[in-house]
Amino acid sequence: MIKKPEELARKLGLTFIQPQLFKTALTHRSAGINNNERLEYLGDSVLGFVVAEKLYCQFPAVGEGVLSRLRASLVNQTSLAELARQHNLGDYLILGSGELKSGGFRRDSILSDALEAIMGALLLDQGIDVCRQWILTLFAEKFAQIKLDSWNKDPKTRLQELMQARKKELPVYELVSMSGVDHAQMFEVKCSVPIIADATRGAGISRKKAEQAAAENMLILLEDRD
Repeated sequence: MIKKPEELARKLGLTFIQPQLFKTALTHRSAGINNNERLEYLGDSVLGFVVAEKLYCQFPAVGEGVLSRLRASLVNQTSLAELARQHNLGDYLILGSGELKSGGFRRDSILSDALEAIMGALLLDQGIDVCRQWILTLFAEKFAQIKLDSWNKDPKTRLQELMQARKKELPVYELVSMSGVDHAQMFEVKCSVPIIADATRGAGISRKKAEQAAAENMLILLEDRD
């Protein structure tokens, strides 16, 4: 039995002026036309902004690349689904019969989309300031756990540590091409890891720089997949 939206709102510390917005945020497209897809689109945008702003202020000495990776580590399907499960969001989702039977209330994509839809609904209901504060409260523990030491490591080191953490073989780097005259050579390197079939490439004025670029591109690819 699907629990009442009002119960979830209380658990989340929310009071909606327009309760129907909150109900729509919990409604998956499998349940009908009036679903949460548009609210999820809005919530995704405001979440990215709020997290980017918070990271910018929290880490004033950190460059754009690290800030982007930090944001990607927080604003992704796995991270959002984890937060949704902490609040038993799946118990309140309004799903079509097919999704109910297949266990859609446990699926990362559905949980993360619903959480973003709640953010979109709150933005429409009470504006950016209230929405920002709620998002910051929701992510407070994740922000507190950020340690810059690992994020400031070079891409090859971070990719190697990621493979070791997943108990997988180390990345393989293969020289694809080398061009230019001796004093102005350009190297292109391919990076492969055992957890996905796709390889990434990177270029640089030395083989080391090309490998770093390929590793960086692989980290970005893996973050997108997660």
